[in-house]
Amino acid sequence: MINKVTLVGNVGKDPEIKYLDQDTVVARFPLATSESYNNPNGERITNTEWHNITIWRGLAKVVEKYVKKGDLLYLEGKIRTRSYDDKDGVKKYFTEVQVNEMKMLGKRGDSDNGATSHDTSTSAAPADSSQTFTNDSGDDTDDLPF
Repeated sequence: MINKVTLVGNVGKDPEIKYLDQDTVVARFPLATSESYNNPNGERITNTEWHNITIWRGLAKVVEKYVKKGDLLYLEGKIRTRSYDDKDGVKKYFTEVQVNEMKMLGKRGDSDNGATSHDTSTSAAPADSSQTFTNDSGDDTDDLPF
């Protein structure tokens, strides 16, 4: 069985970073992906899907340092669904993409997609903004039986 997700989209808000201890960091943020088409009347329709993104450990530290709202990212990971009981005892489900590879593609508006550009004068970015980052913690469990 394969559980693999590949997304290219824009960060919906600045990542939330939590340090669980010195070595365990988690970053969470929404990512928007969009698709456009022309309906039978010739009108351009754009549908946007929002994804809950979770990134752990060293890759989360990269997110903390470089990723901001509006950034265009290429992400690879897997889908995970968690459940919890709310205050009324009703079981709720939360689906997220746990990312293990990230490539920063630039700021929103850097591509020719017609999006408006954001001020990046206060944003830090790595010298090579197309660098790929991976989580190589070695403790990522694999669902493959071999």
